Amino acid sequence: MSEKKSFRRALVSVYDKNGLVEIGTALQNANVEILSTGSTAQTLRTAGIAVTEVGDYTGFPEIMGGRVKTLHPKIHGGILADQNNPTHLAQIAQHDIAPIDLVVINLYPFAQTISSGADFAECIEQIDIGGPSMLRGAAKNHGSVAVICQPSQYSQLVEAISDGGFTAEQRRDLALEVFRTTAEYDLTIANWLGRDEHFPEWLGKVWNRKSGLRYGENPHQSAALYSDADPSGGIVGARQLHGKEMSFNNYTDADAAWRAAHDHSAPCVAIIKHANPCGIAVADSIAQAHRKAHECDPVSAFGGVVAANREVDAEMALTLSEIFTEVVIAPKFSAAALEILIKKPSVRLLECESTQISPRELRLVSGGVLVQQTDLVDAPGDDCVNWVRACGPEVSQSVMDDLVFAWRSVRSVKSNAILLAKDGASVGIGMGQVNRVDSARLAVSRAGDRVRGSVAASDAFFPFADGAEILLQVGVSAIVQPGGSIRDEEVIAAVQAAGATMFFTNVRHFSHA
Repeated sequence: MSEKKSFRRALVSVYDKNGLVEIGTALQNANVEILSTGSTAQTLRTAGIAVTEVGDYTGFPEIMGGRVKTLHPKIHGGILADQNNPTHLAQIAQHDIAPIDLVVINLYPFAQTISSGADFAECIEQIDIGGPSMLRGAAKNHGSVAVICQPSQYSQLVEAISDGGFTAEQRRDLALEVFRTTAEYDLTIANWLGRDEHFPEWLGKVWNRKSGLRYGENPHQSAALYSDADPSGGIVGARQLHGKEMSFNNYTDADAAWRAAHDHSAPCVAIIKHANPCGIAVADSIAQAHRKAHECDPVSAFGGVVAANREVDAEMALTLSEIFTEVVIAPKFSAAALEILIKKPSVRLLECESTQISPRELRLVSGGVLVQQTDLVDAPGDDCVNWVRACGPEVSQSVMDDLVFAWRSVRSVKSNAILLAKDGASVGIGMGQVNRVDSARLAVSRAGDRVRGSVAASDAFFPFADGAEILLQVGVSAIVQPGGSIRDEEVIAAVQAAGATMFFTNVRHFSHA
């Protein structure tokens, strides 16, 4: 452990005054001279702590409403002087600059200001200039200066004041936190100024490590969970009420399930396994929706992840308690439901009230990242009023309801995707096949006897009539698909020959991730 460096002089200038008096008291008790500014100095002085105003020290007053307070050579020279460099020491002595050993600063709350809906001028005023400049200077010169940039570090600082200062290793760690903090601060400003650009020339993003994970997709892969620096909730912000720690695969499946359930406005349950749905259903009650979703593919649902877009009640919990389930995620769990489910030690219960989904998706590829608008099933063609009836008779309202349900559900299925639905529930799902014919066969085989009278949704057009023919041969009564194939007329002819109906949406919902 390297030798600790004590403090003789500290510069303290903070926006967040929480814990300030405790720091000032500790510094005063250790006979550390305190330089400070504006309201920080006033708070310390009111508490009976001796303070030298920066303006009195530099001989230059605060100007421009506080925009210029610390941007002065006597401040930055004191921060940046390498106290082991004789030339630096001679120069600061020549210019009557006092070396500064400790810098305590937290920044103007820019992120909170823009989130509050403040007008442009107010947001501009909350861009801190002097604070980041001093923080970066102190972090660069951490061989001579200790720097504190977060209130969460105050207890560590108070301990160091009474214990003779920080070691070189500790000062390096503190410097690292500064550069992380100022990088995030600048990213927030840059992204805000370019907020009207969907795909800006420069894209910056910050994630903060929330927790380590036991492993990744497989035991030989190490992994960790990072949260978006923008407080938007989502799966990472969900509150875990019960169960073991979430795994990497739990998170990916929970996210897929949560999105699938929230593609629907009616009470909906989605059951996901390996990022693919094995059952989706809507109903008048959430318990009924769960039963219907589970009936789609009970074998695959074993060990799955269940998402509900309504509160989980006791009735749904009783059914869940009889099925091995990895994760259940919902906006809320009733007290009775919790009482039932916490008796199962293996199930993880997540409460996630946020339905906010990022408008952009990022996907890492070798050497870069792909960015796209998130597929939210909200394009004009996703509304059935804009569908084109390509062939066949008009359908009843119940059939149209099933077509709408199937279309909104097929988005969550990995391509090539075919989803069969009846009475507001998936009855057969064909996913992830490299041709649409095999996806149709898989969906039909999963549906079994339930296929007759069902409707089908295809995430992309049928390149040939063969995929549609497989569905029609077993009694599918109506199909909804994007259309747009050069062989659309062949597909239309096959549907007409079967006496079925087909709609074109002119929207595709490929899902490859």
